[in-house]
Amino acid sequence: MPHRVAVLALDGLLPFELGIPARIFGRSLDPAPGNKGGKLYEVVTCSVRPPGPVRTDSDYAILVEHGPEALATADTVVIPASYELGPVFEEGRLTEELAAALALVRPGTRMVSICTGSYVLAAAGYLDGRPATTHWSSADHFQRLFPQVRVDPDVLFIDDGDVLTSAGVAAGIDLCLHLVRRDHGSAVANEIARRTVVPPHRDGGQAQYIHRPVPEPQFATTTAARAWALGRLERPILLRDMARQESMSVRTFTRRFREEVGVSPGQWLTRQRVERARHLLESSDLSIDQVARDAGFGTATSLRQHLQAALGVPPTVYRRTFRRASVDTP
Repeated sequence: MPHRVAVLALDGLLPFELGIPARIFGRSLDPAPGNKGGKLYEVVTCSVRPPGPVRTDSDYAILVEHGPEALATADTVVIPASYELGPVFEEGRLTEELAAALALVRPGTRMVSICTGSYVLAAAGYLDGRPATTHWSSADHFQRLFPQVRVDPDVLFIDDGDVLTSAGVAAGIDLCLHLVRRDHGSAVANEIARRTVVPPHRDGGQAQYIHRPVPEPQFATTTAARAWALGRLERPILLRDMARQESMSVRTFTRRFREEVGVSPGQWLTRQRVERARHLLESSDLSIDQVARDAGFGTATSLRQHLQAALGVPPTVYRRTFRRASVDTP
């Protein structure tokens, strides 16, 4: 049976964020030969009240066809942002209506928030003693209201196993793609990203915002260096070689790279190599040693260390878990 995702629509919701789970999970199709094209997720939208209209932050309402009972059947519950959280936002406590709805959630259900939906998770106690994030502009208020939560205001999203939180708006896309990748592998997630025309992978630890996201026209960018590096990930890549592609000093290149990408060149390279290794483990029969060489880690030991650090599993376990979800993509 498809994994059931219930999206909780609260008054004052942002329509864009409400639609993210349906767009990402709802379009995820099974690539396995025996069930090719079958839906991997079933997405339902529900309210804390019986079926009916739910206000948005725009000049229209949304007709929601499921009441809170849908939460009792969910494998994953997603709570998007709302601008009308009332006592949840002001006092850190649930309304009776919202508390009654969340009481229907089964133990072990995966809980996910987008943007300030994290306030609901925190008020319900799901984030006590856990790391979490929210929109950067609300992070200080969130931390004051919920001192028991370990707030990280800088990252796109945080995966803490059965509870996941994301920053504002588009970070919800990153988090949902991350969940698809976690559930079914990078091939499925990359196909959804391609259809949605968004980057296939932005790591959760990436900065929420970059102070100068678009370089001024008179400045050179680091785009050519990144393209050059992606074309030779299997070979040694030195920082000075990347800087040379842009005719910059190492110091200038490093500063410009961080301004544009949000992480250091070394961190970016490691992430690209991890993604290359994941794809090879899912879609090829190459030995672990060969995957390590082709991804640029050199040795199986190095690959194992980096994959364990990034994903929490060694290469053999990752391959065994996601091999069934592989597809023949270049």
